[in-house]
Amino acid sequence: MTEQSPRDLFARFQRNALAGRPGFDPEMLAPDVVVEQPFAPPAHRRTEGRENVVAMTRAGREALPVVFEGFSEVEIHETADPEVIIAEYQLTATVPRTGARGRGAFVVVLRAANGRIAHWREYQDTAAFAAALA
Repeated sequence: MTEQSPRDLFARFQRNALAGRPGFDPEMLAPDVVVEQPFAPPAHRRTEGRENVVAMTRAGREALPVVFEGFSEVEIHETADPEVIIAEYQLTATVPRTGARGRGAFVVVLRAANGRIAHWREYQDTAAFAAALA
């Protein structure tokens, strides 16, 4: 894999999600990657290491009965650190079983190192997706 910028890595995450795959694939993650989701249930708030993140992402994708349709209102904010971006976006999804559509807001702080994601901190509107799944 050629070295990728934080923007490249975020774009890859988007392509993976829209293709029905887990958002992260092993090649885009640093071996010691850390994923934080401060508003997730306590057991899922911090995941460390490539293998653990890949397993968590695969399990989450398999357990979530939605089809992601699109990212909108995407804003990428550069920071003083060229390895860090802040991405704000809306993610729209449909529950095939019911046809319900939902849209949730996300903010991600992504830190890259050597062309791979080293740290991902995600804040999401969990209430919007819970309402769509209800």
